[in-house]
Formats: sequence, structure tokens, C-alpha cells
Amino acid sequence: MPRSLSKFFAFSIPTFKDARDYQIIFLSVFFVLGVSTRDWSLKPIAIAITFATCWLTQICMVSIFPPATPQKHERWLSLKSATITALGLSLLLRSDSYGAIACASFLAIASKFIFRTNSKHWFNPANFGIVVVLLLDSFVGNSHAWVSNGQWGEDSLYALVFLGLGGIVLKKVGRWDTSFMFLASYAILEGLRNLWLGWTWDVLAHRLTSGSLLLFALFMITDPRSIPNAKVARLIWAFAIAVLAFIFRNVFFNADAMFYALFLISPLTVLCDRIWNAPRFQWLPKRYSALPSN
Repeated sequence: MPRSLSKFFAFSIPTFKDARDYQIIFLSVFFVLGVSTRDWSLKPIAIAITFATCWLTQICMVSIFPPATPQKHERWLSLKSATITALGLSLLLRSDSYGAIACASFLAIASKFIFRTNSKHWFNPANFGIVVVLLLDSFVGNSHAWVSNGQWGEDSLYALVFLGLGGIVLKKVGRWDTSFMFLASYAILEGLRNLWLGWTWDVLAHRLTSGSLLLFALFMITDPRSIPNAKVARLIWAFAIAVLAFIFRNVFFNADAMFYALFLISPLTVLCDRIWNAPRFQWLPKRYSALPSN
């Protein structure tokens, strides 16, 4: 490459070297699939507010809380993480209030910078934004925000798409064990309950093939920036989420059980990383590790 042009490519990253690229593509596929085949009641203005708020908050927060080793183009590269959060919110959160959408988007991104230890988030950003807005809505009582758990239905075709594309992302991120432990634990608990109540097995299949459940298991609880570093810690962590989600759903009859379970268990990541020492995940390969990863 001519020296005159090398400076423009000094911070470039080859396509798909960053695991976030796969997440953005596949979440976008799910989003387009849902909008085009499931007749979602999504308003273009709400989508625009979600992405604009996430991007602007990310840029502002990077300026307010700069990393210890700032790099050139950091604000723009960090927008990948903000895009993933915006897609997650667009896929799961519904509201008839633009204010609630903007609030969830702002809180999701801000939580990454405010609640963190050793450059790791205490919470999954999208999960934090969703749960806080749901809690605020519960106190206000106006039903301005909710999670559309049934928006995907229980079509096995969607389940196969989620598992196939989600598996590719998990292979790149290397956190398949977390999804497997959560899904296996939750399926066993639901299966035992189904057997105890004497229900037919199609009831169990109906619960376990939910697109929202698979989206949660394959993408939300596998965010490597907000889950334990060590494998054994991740297995215990995922099992705890499954048990708590099962209790919330079947004892307290909360339809958003898995989101509240993740919200409550997530801060334990800090304790897990102290007990089980392991290398921290990097979005980029070692040769690009100097680049930002927020």
C-alpha cells in the first residue's frame, strides 16, 4: 500500500474480524424477518428514536468516560455496540410512548458506563433499559411499555432460524456453554412441572419454541461484556438465571420472568470474576486488541 494512503487504513479492521459484525447482521435479519412476516406493530418513528438515542448516548458517554487508552476513531467504532443494543430493544420492547422508548434507549447505553467494574458491565444494556422502563411503568400504571413475548409465536421454522444463525454467533463469541446451560436447565424444570401437572407434551413444546425465549438465550445472556469470564462461573450463572426465571414465571406468573431474572443475577458477574480468574473477552483478535471494545 502506498505510504500516502496507509494513514487512512491504520485503524481499519478486516470484515468480520469483529464478532459484533455477526451480531449486527443476524439481529438485523431477525428484525427484518419479524417485521415482514409477523405483522409487528412497529412505528418507523419509534425505530428511529431508538437508534438515534442509542448512537448519540454512546458518543456522549465515550466523551464523558474516555477509556484509559483512547484510540483514534473510538467513538465511531464503539457505535457497533450501540447498534446491537438498539436492535435488541427494537426486537423486544414495545411502547405507545416515544418518551418510554427514548428513556429505555438512553438508560441502556448509559448503564454500560455508569455500572461497570474493570471495564465490564454489571448489566446487559438492552436488558437494563427494558427492565427499568417496565418497573417505572409499573409504578406509574399507564402501561406505556411492555415486552412482546408472543410476537414470534411458536412456529418451529423460526426456532430453527434462531438456532442456526444464533449458533454461528455463539461460535464466534465462544459463549455457547451459557446458552446451552440456560436452555437445558429451563427445559428440564418446565418438563418436570409439565409431567407433575399431567399436561401433554405439546404444552411444553409451546413454551420452549418461543422466538423471544430463544432470542434471549442466544443473544441477550451471552453478551460477553456482561457475563462471567470463567466457564464454570458462566455455567453456574446461567443455571441461576434459569431457576429464577422458572420461579418468576410459574410461582409469580410474571410473563417477563427471564428479563427480571437476568437483571437480578447480572451484578453477580463481578463476584464470579473475583472468585474464578479467567482472561477477559475481547471483541477483536489480539492483533486488534488495542481498539475500543465498549
